Order: sequence, then C-alpha cells, then structure tokens
Amino acid sequence: MGCFHAKCCSLYPTSSDEDIVEKNVSGCKVNQPNENYQHLLADKSLQSVFIPSHNFRLEYSSLTQKGYYPESLDKENQDCFCIITQLQGNPNLHLFGVFDGHGQFGTECSNFVKDKLVDILSNDPTLSEDPVNAYNSAFQAVNKELHESEIDDSMSGTTAIVVLVNGDTLFVANVGDSRAVIAVNSGDGVLAENLSWDQTPFRKDECERVKQCGARVLTIDQVEGLQDHDIQTWGDNESECGDPPRLWVQDGLYPGTAFTRSVGDSTAEQIGVISVPEVSVVQLTPSHLFFVIASDGVFEFLSSQVVVDMVMRYPDSREACAAIAGESYKLWLEHENRTDDITIIIVHIKNMLNSGIGDTDLTSANIKPASARMGNGFCKTSLSALEKACQSLRRNFSKLLCLPLNLPNDRTPASVVPTHPRS
Repeated sequence: MGCFHAKCCSLYPTSSDEDIVEKNVSGCKVNQPNENYQHLLADKSLQSVFIPSHNFRLEYSSLTQKGYYPESLDKENQDCFCIITQLQGNPNLHLFGVFDGHGQFGTECSNFVKDKLVDILSNDPTLSEDPVNAYNSAFQAVNKELHESEIDDSMSGTTAIVVLVNGDTLFVANVGDSRAVIAVNSGDGVLAENLSWDQTPFRKDECERVKQCGARVLTIDQVEGLQDHDIQTWGDNESECGDPPRLWVQDGLYPGTAFTRSVGDSTAEQIGVISVPEVSVVQLTPSHLFFVIASDGVFEFLSSQVVVDMVMRYPDSREACAAIAGESYKLWLEHENRTDDITIIIVHIKNMLNSGIGDTDLTSANIKPASARMGNGFCKTSLSALEKACQSLRRNFSKLLCLPLNLPNDRTPASVVPTHPRS
C-alpha cells in the first residue's frame, strides 16, 4: 500500500469503507512487539517438503497477525495465506500465497480469492506445463466469480501474490502491493532480489495506464485543494512519501485506492484497477538460499534487503518470522497510531546440489530486460529443456561414480522475467 495511509479509502470515510481498524490481541503488549511475536510462534512447527525431481528440500514457516487499530478493536485480520504442498498430487508442485484484503469486506474477499484460486489451479491440467497461462486464466476467473458472489466488492478487494514451485523453477504471480523476494548468495554477501514489483501509482507505467482508463491520480492534499492538481508532488520512492498518490473517479471523491491492481474492487475497476497478474520466472541455482512472501504490512517500512538480512540472522525461520513481524509492528507504531495486518512466509531452499555458501562465482544479476520476453506474455527461463535434461543426467552419473560435480552451466544465474516490466 502507499505510505502511511489505508489501502482503499474515500476522502470522507464512513463505517462501510473505513479501513482504520483492529487491535493486536492474543495477549500482546504493543510496546514490546518482538517479545510478543516470539511468544506467538512458540507452538508453531517447522514444515518441510521434498522435491524429488531435483533432489532438494523446501523448509518453511509462516505467520499472520492482525494489526492494531485503536478505532475498531474487534475487526478480523484481513490478511490470509495458503501453503499447498504436492498440488494436484504432484510431489514437485507446491504453492505459497499471501492475500491482503482491504475495505469493509476485505476479510471475505481475501479468503474467497485464496480458496477459489487454489481450487482453480488445483484443477487446471495445464498448470505444470504452462503456469503463466494458468495464472492468467485463474486470476481472471476468480475476479469474475468474486464480482458475481454475495460479497459486496464494490469498495472491497484483495491483493494477491502467489509463488508456484515447479521442480527447480519458481513462477511468481503478483496483483497489488504485497511482495516476494529471493535471497541470492553473491559470494561477497547475500543480496535481496525482488520477484515482484509493487503495482501503485508510484510506477510511471502503472500511473499512465490508469490515467488512460479515466482515473484521476492525486494525493489527498491535492484532492482537498491544499496543493496544485497539475503538479505531481510525488516521485518514484514510496518510502519518502507520507501522502501517496491515489486513484479517484473524475467526478467524485472515491475510491481512493493506493494500488493499481487488485482482485475485486469493482468500482475501481472502472478506472483501470485490473486483476491481471504480473508474472516472473526464476530458475533456482545453488546461489538461491530462500524466498520470502509478505504483505505490505511488512514492506511498508522494511526494505527487501533488510528483510533478507533479518532472515539470515536466524537459523530457525520461525524466529525470523517473529523478528520481522515484531520489527514491522514497532516501526508502524513509531510512524502512526496503528499498524497494518502482517503476514509472512519464509521458504528455505535446502541441499540444492550444495548450500551455495562459498559459491563465489555466482552473481545476483538475474533480472533480464523486457526483450527476453516471449510472445503472448510467456516467460523464458535461462536453460532450455534439453540442457536441463543433460544436467540431470550428468548429476546422476557423477553421483554414481562418487565424483565431484563440475557443472559450469548450473552456475548460470536464474532469470527473472516480468511479463509487464516496470518502466
């Protein structure tokens, strides 16, 4: 979400669209969030799943906690998440997702979208062969079903970010401003690389797109007449802005969304807010240590690199979830009198050929330009299917002979190919 304000708010909120809600309960003291989240995770178990096709393991943990909203103490957590292992009964196919609801019916929207998206992907026979097209079809179908459901999504909806692990490849679909980040061992340190790009008016491409659809893009100060409508008062750095640009209809003071894509939000859809996901593709290598998926309750005040650095400080991902949530909570209260809901999933990549530590030849320059895209939005990974098959044979042969591996092609950096690259 944009800066320090609610995701979706008309200029004069009523009880039906108010987004300032809820208190952190569970016996937590708001002035000691780190201790509280450690306590919250005390009974959580660490989970893992094996990827037989490439002989490595994913170890994961998660946390979701409703925010502290002094003006509405009883509102439910609008975030939710899913972790589905062995999707479609396939031991090499696993799904991780975070959904961040907003508006009066944000909780209903996020849970509806989570359940329907999982259901559609689980029943799509093309998923493992063509994840990009499966994603696009699923998001459009879910958006249509939400519009047709009994949930009033006129001023409510949800963001959605989903990571499909398909063997040694990640397919990341993003709608909104939650985020996925992967940690890359560069030899000189562990670097954070974004697997998604926040879809807000801070992005020039997204800002221009919604304007062409009829949206007015203005800050609240501009809407209230405190600043000139014709002068853009924001740059491209969300962290430096306390009054984010929002989307408004031409003749009204609504919907006021600080994002340019979502599922639901039928009113905002009329001015360019769409449910089409941006999809990136990453082929995993030994340099990839873990990935993080989190709602903007985490990334509002913590950069991707800081989040990766925090995960590196904790050998147990449950402790890392606790520390990140606690730090996010603390920073929210330092800047505002409330916090957002907070949801985070951490997935460690274990025993992929080797740990990646000390693999000094690997770099983190994994983002390919838009020219690497293929037709119709399909993404191209760094190795062909033939090369992958050859590498697999070489790995197995080396293991049988008990010889050290020497696979220079395996050291090719992964590709991250956004289907809708930011300008």
